[in-house]
Amino acid sequence: MAIWLFRAGSSGEYENKFLEDNRVYLTWEELKLDLTKFKSKKDLYNYLLEDYGAEIPGRARNWASQIWPIAHEIKIGDWIVLPSKMKASVHIGEITSEYVFDKKQEDPYFHYRAVRWFATDIPRVNFEQDILYSLGAFMTVCRISRNDAENRIKAMEKNKWLPKEGMDVQNLQDVDDELNENGFDFEQYAMDHIAKHLMRKFKGHGMARIVEAILKAKGYVTYRSPEGPDKGVDILASQGPLGFGSPKLCIQVKTTDAQVDRPILDQLVGTMHNYKADHGLLVSWSGFKSSVYKEIPSQFFNVRLWDQKEIINELLENYEKLDDEIKAEIPLKRIWTLTFTDNE
Repeated sequence: MAIWLFRAGSSGEYENKFLEDNRVYLTWEELKLDLTKFKSKKDLYNYLLEDYGAEIPGRARNWASQIWPIAHEIKIGDWIVLPSKMKASVHIGEITSEYVFDKKQEDPYFHYRAVRWFATDIPRVNFEQDILYSLGAFMTVCRISRNDAENRIKAMEKNKWLPKEGMDVQNLQDVDDELNENGFDFEQYAMDHIAKHLMRKFKGHGMARIVEAILKAKGYVTYRSPEGPDKGVDILASQGPLGFGSPKLCIQVKTTDAQVDRPILDQLVGTMHNYKADHGLLVSWSGFKSSVYKEIPSQFFNVRLWDQKEIINELLENYEKLDDEIKAEIPLKRIWTLTFTDNE
């Protein structure tokens, strides 16, 4: 059994379709021909170079290595790893069909394999760093195999998607290999490191400190509840002189391993009424169940949701305005780096 990395678009624009349709699509626009007609990867390479617009040999080789597997290498029973671009999580499924080419589908959904998604929204922080290296490849499709990744991911399934003790493999050579072979998402790599650091230092009530610091940096006056029972609110915040202005916010912060479900959202809405707050902010490091996301339209003018990805984005956006104590505990440095695509 092999494990394959699939991407649902450069910004995750196809992710919901992949999950709702129980399929993985090869989302290459205008590639409207049966891929089984190519009897060798060299034939596919020649087509991409001469007829599909790859233009240069390196790009044609790169594209061919990503397109070839869906029709010729992936097998029924193989696993698919789909890193989310919308949340700090990973989805995993099992291939249940042979390759299908359906020219009646809309572009770019001509090519697909059926999938049974058996594990969705696994937090990225559950994976060891070297496996996250592989998930950071820029390739749309590639096999994940380095450092015995297949067996280790299967072991995580048996351990409720948590890593076993002592399995973390920090091999910097693998970063070089991934960069040379597939390109590498250094931005996601940095985000993963920040996430692991935050969980080590601020899990539990400490995460409320981070959220409070961000709100202060955004100009709010805050009150943070002491550790212990929070009666449905961890932080109160408002703007204006001494915090007597608007908007008035109620904030609930959760750092458990479980995703937040609808009752927690309902509790926050009730607490907002009790405190006469204008709005609510529900923060969950492990994300939210679908029952919460379904309430976004009805609660759009009342509540905002922050998951791990949003927390880190807000932290980075407001970092220079954080108090010195928090910055000392989260030492970050902005850098610039070249980015590469298509192995150019």
